[in-house]
Amino acid sequence: MASLWQYANPQKFVQTTGAVLPALAVLTALALIAGLVWGFFFTPDDFRQGSTVKIIYLHVPAALMAINAWLMMLVASLIWLVRRHHVSALAARAAAPVGLTMTVIALLTGAIWGQPMWGTWWAWDPRLTSFLILGLFYLGYIALWAAIEDPDAAADLTAVLCMVGSVFAVLSRYAVNFWNQGLHQGASLSMDAEENVADVFYFPLLVCIAGFVLLFVTLVLLRTRTEIRARRIKALLARERMA
Repeated sequence: MASLWQYANPQKFVQTTGAVLPALAVLTALALIAGLVWGFFFTPDDFRQGSTVKIIYLHVPAALMAINAWLMMLVASLIWLVRRHHVSALAARAAAPVGLTMTVIALLTGAIWGQPMWGTWWAWDPRLTSFLILGLFYLGYIALWAAIEDPDAAADLTAVLCMVGSVFAVLSRYAVNFWNQGLHQGASLSMDAEENVADVFYFPLLVCIAGFVLLFVTLVLLRTRTEIRARRIKALLARERMA
């Protein structure tokens, strides 16, 4: 555990991530290309949903990452509040735009998927509504960081907002279990094998999910490195003004 905290040092973090990012980027590209090509071009149409089922390879990974990105931000925010490690606060900030993008992708692909299935682009379904609110929390989180000049105060306040928004992250994941009513289908992936999609869709979906996870990690590491360098530049400029 002691060795893990060494990466809270910004210099150590930048050095280590700089070494692993090239390989991580290659793995990300390979997983995304393999999963999407396999899913869109080498799987059959569903007997009920036809070819529209293939949007699952974008919708499900994006929705999973939108929720888990917020949970990652929660963990990083708690580390900041307890340990006051600046890298964790900057990592949470770096993850927010990526999570928001995943949320938008999930909402748009869900609407495209839902229209031919439900006959409407949108419904105030419990899961859809909680997911939309989660997207608004992402916007509020990003805006709060931008509105407060003192970075430590911004990190404190956004950490509190992150804890509140985590309620909707959990609801987005488990709303179909909390409420039986609603148009949204059950989970595509589950610990119960009977609830999973058929194997012909399941395995390429797993590859796509792996690709989205790797994409998220890659983008967050890149953005965190950028946030660290931006903070260094601000500190240097502040010192020059004081000199």
